[in-house]
Amino acid sequence: MRSILYIIAVILVIGWAIGFLGYQAGGIIHILLVIALISFLLGMIRRA
Repeated sequence: MRSILYIIAVILVIGWAIGFLGYQAGGIIHILLVIALISFLLGMIRRA
């Protein structure tokens, strides 16, 4: 389950970076970043 959270977080961060650098999609990109960070933090908390 942890690896799935990390994969989702990485995909969302990559999507955010592409959107931030290539397109001006506004708030959606920042929402993706927040979701990725939450997924990463949940994985770190559950591992500890």
